[in-house]
Order: sequence, then C-alpha cells, then structure tokens
Amino acid sequence: MRHGKKFNHLKRKVGHRKALLKNLANALIEHKRITTTLAKAKALRQYIEPIVTKGKSNTTHSRRIVFGYLQNKEAVKELFGPIADKIGDRPGGYVRIIKMGFRRSDGAEMAIIEFVDYNDVYTKRDKSESKSKRRRTRRSGGKKAAAAAVATEATTEVAEEIAKDAAGEEE
Repeated sequence: MRHGKKFNHLKRKVGHRKALLKNLANALIEHKRITTTLAKAKALRQYIEPIVTKGKSNTTHSRRIVFGYLQNKEAVKELFGPIADKIGDRPGGYVRIIKMGFRRSDGAEMAIIEFVDYNDVYTKRDKSESKSKRRRTRRSGGKKAAAAAVATEATTEVAEEIAKDAAGEEE
C-alpha cells in the first residue's frame, strides 16, 4: 500500500536518498545537463526546482539555505552567479527531462535532465534571424505567386471589360 507516499523513495533509506539527490543536484549545477534514470530525474526535478527559485534572490539567508541542501560552495557560487542571471525572469520550470530509451544492461528507462535556458537547440531564435536564414522553396512560393498573378490578370481583364461596357452604355 502507498499510505502517505508523497514522493519516490527510490528504494533507498533516508540518508542514502538525501545524499543521492544532493550529489545529482551538484552535478546538474556543475555540468548543466546529466544523464540518469527517469525515476531519479523526476525526483531530482522536485528537489532542485525550489533550490533554483531560492537562487534567484541573492541574499545571505537564501545562500545559507541553499548551502544546507547542496553542501558545496562551488555549486552555490555557480547557482547564484551565471544560473541565476539566465533564469532571472523565468517564473518556474527551470529543468527539462528528455527520455532517451532503455539501458541495455538492465532495461532501466534513461533520461537527460538539463537546465532549460542552457540548451541552444531548443531556445527560440529571433524572428529576423529565422526569416533571413530560411530557405524558400519554389513549389510553395511559385504556386502562390502564380495563382496571385493569374487572379490579378483576370480581375484586371474583367475590370477593363466592365469599364468598356459602362462607357459604351453611356454613349
């Protein structure tokens, strides 16, 4: 039965689980992207989101609270420095989990967990850059342009005929 089981215990005792999450959080802060099992990645997401939220306010109190979770001075410096600068305006959802498939040895489902703002592949480009670098294909542009040209020619011919008829009736 799951009586009161609010989070994944990861088949570990309390001390081992806290140490595991602390080490995963330190590795994620240091490397910005780590590969682990899906269950550990989901548990790490719940663990690190409040820590990153604390990292947005650079006060002595928040630094001490975060150090209590991480127990690593370099990770705290990194979190309150470059990471806080990148995620300062984001209201939440600081990490992303990407499923990778199954591990060959034991079949565990693997995942990549990474900071959202540190992945250049998924970040949106400026509209001016994307329009200037986008290739135009002849098919889509040609059909639309040809159809528009035919339509404008037809409307001009019809307009000319109507004008001639109107001029002929007036005389």
